[in-house]
Amino acid sequence: MASTARGGPEQRPYSHWDRARLSVVVPIGAIVAVAIVCIVVAVLSSARRADEVAVSHEQQMLNATLATYGERLLRDLEGLAHSDGALRNIGDAFVRPWTESHIDAWSESVTDHDAVAVFDAAGAPLYAIGPSKTRPAQWLDSARPELAEVLAALRGDIAAGTSAFRLDHGHGYGGIALLRPLLGRPAIIAAAAVARAQNDPAGRPVLVSVKFVDGNLIAALGGQLRLANLRLLAKDEPADSDYVDAIHAAGGGTLARFAWTPKQPGSDIVHSVAPFITVALAGFALLAAFVLRYMRRTAAAIAAGESRLRFLAMHDPLCGLPNRIYFGERLEATLAEVRGGGGNAAVYCIDLDHFKDVNDTLGHNIGDELIRNVTLRLSNTLRGGDLVARLGGDEFAVISQIAHEPERVLTLATRIIKAICAPYSVNGHNIVIGASIGIAIIDANCAGAADIMRYADMALYRAKNEGRNRACIYDAEMDAALSNRKLLEGDLRDAIAHNGLRVAYQPIVDKTGEKIMGVEALCRWTHPVRGEIPPTEFIALAEHSGCIIELGAFMLRQACLDGNAWPGLSLAVNVSPLQFRRADFVDVVERILEETGFDPTRLELELTESVLLGNVDSAEAAMLRLKALGVRIALDDFGTGYSSLLYLRRYPFDKLKIDRSFVHSIEKAADAAAIVHAVVGLGRGLGMKVTAEGVETADQHLFLRAAGVHFMQGYRFGAAMPADEITSRLSAQAGPGPARPAALAG
Repeated sequence: MASTARGGPEQRPYSHWDRARLSVVVPIGAIVAVAIVCIVVAVLSSARRADEVAVSHEQQMLNATLATYGERLLRDLEGLAHSDGALRNIGDAFVRPWTESHIDAWSESVTDHDAVAVFDAAGAPLYAIGPSKTRPAQWLDSARPELAEVLAALRGDIAAGTSAFRLDHGHGYGGIALLRPLLGRPAIIAAAAVARAQNDPAGRPVLVSVKFVDGNLIAALGGQLRLANLRLLAKDEPADSDYVDAIHAAGGGTLARFAWTPKQPGSDIVHSVAPFITVALAGFALLAAFVLRYMRRTAAAIAAGESRLRFLAMHDPLCGLPNRIYFGERLEATLAEVRGGGGNAAVYCIDLDHFKDVNDTLGHNIGDELIRNVTLRLSNTLRGGDLVARLGGDEFAVISQIAHEPERVLTLATRIIKAICAPYSVNGHNIVIGASIGIAIIDANCAGAADIMRYADMALYRAKNEGRNRACIYDAEMDAALSNRKLLEGDLRDAIAHNGLRVAYQPIVDKTGEKIMGVEALCRWTHPVRGEIPPTEFIALAEHSGCIIELGAFMLRQACLDGNAWPGLSLAVNVSPLQFRRADFVDVVERILEETGFDPTRLELELTESVLLGNVDSAEAAMLRLKALGVRIALDDFGTGYSSLLYLRRYPFDKLKIDRSFVHSIEKAADAAAIVHAVVGLGRGLGMKVTAEGVETADQHLFLRAAGVHFMQGYRFGAAMPADEITSRLSAQAGPGPARPAALAG
């Protein structure tokens, strides 16, 4: 009984404890089990999502890289199609020897093109190089039906072809890049019309380039994107467990199927977390803490990746500066801050002068390095709170929290111009560029961001129009001024086309001032409404609008026609930098000399140092060709550029012209007089004649004569006058009896 009595009471407490324990353990166990299940499900879901994101990112990178590849092939092809040589020898008339030599050389230097073909305006083949880089191109007969759709897409007959996928995004003008099948293989095909940019591609010959998507290209893409086992699948080829990305044509068919072994960061996470989940069965708290910690790290890694992607999307890949998108967001924020009473700010639009010359003459690699140098100088010039961005090409912009006073605003602009204009040394090349700046003030009453940028652009236009290397602040009058400039530009084009311009001639005399040795041709324009337009105004307008080419040709032709009446006189004609840098400039001069019958030895072309900036080799070649014709060359405005002595040593100048700014100052500034003496001594030492411009007083005349100047021109000896007055003065100079021809001016 006793044992029963003990056993009874002992059994009941045990049973109660067991029930109590079960009542606690079961709910806790259920909670733990549910928590573990939730954790496992969450981890597996996150892993799957991470794998999906990784695959999606790899897919986007592959598509973007293919598009970039197509655009690069199109840019290469457009560079050839829009070249002057292609325009003359393919676009205007097909010249087979030129085409064979230049396209052969081009295809050898550009290894990304497997085949190149030239089609006429009707789509018939003119010339082709096959995939093996050999001229026999039997492949073209089989490929012509497939290439016809590409030609139709280029000319706008169809959108982009129902059996193709367009790779370019409209950046190229007059060109197209497609991914489509060719000869049973997927290929990237680029086509560009042989036409100037403003012309419509219809009715023009077309260059076509083909790059087959083969093993070499796939291997290069896989290495670049780090896609493991990247390969091109056949039509029905299985991909095993790898990921497959199909590119479809506009008509719905499949153009190409790519397969690769995708990265699986989620699976890696599961494998790394699995041991800790097992440990969680023995200690939920430890596991939960670890998982939370790990998830926090994962979230931080994802956030860091997103930040990196945002940085890449908002910054320029070449120089690392914020791009146009970032600049726009910052400008909107600055506008809101200023309107809220945060003080004033200013937007500076900066355009590099002569940067295109660097790209054209020294190559884009030098141009890219120059952009990085400019970026460094801008960053070192600005304050810590200022924002500098690259908007594209050679355009930069700055947002500065600066006082409203124009003096403070222009002080910063002056520092920027001074920093940019200092000479650069890039890969052994000494480069000098300029900078023009347009400024728009942001205050509490300012307009929206688009208007602010428009104001800054108008101010930039004013700065360029006033001679570059300067800054202008926007004011309300610029809107009206811009409209007037547009109207005046149209009137100038009409005047050039309908002989509304005239040529005046200023005498160039010997050192005595009594004998005319030559004349300088100067353009004059009498507007039917506004009257006489100053040359400083309409010449700058002509250079900015591009019609200086037609104006310069008119001046040279008319001057040669008039000059035939003055045997023995030299004829000086100014040459614009835009004229001289054209590849056909010497041909134009030679043609005009033949048409007018003018003696080349009497023609003197006046160049300024700005003609030669960044144009060293081509300028020297052009000058030597001119010298071979007998034409003489004068360096105008000597002493106002950067590298005068270097130019004198390298280029075959016949004459130096002392700038009028030195002549005007010789009576009141000793340093100007010293400079004139130095220039005369330098010119004589190099065997060159020296002409002084802008001589207006007798004292200036006497000083220049004593200094040893060979020739002079200016109002003291006569302003610019019509051709018949030159004839009258020559008759008076000859006096009674037979006229003796004046000696040539050099």
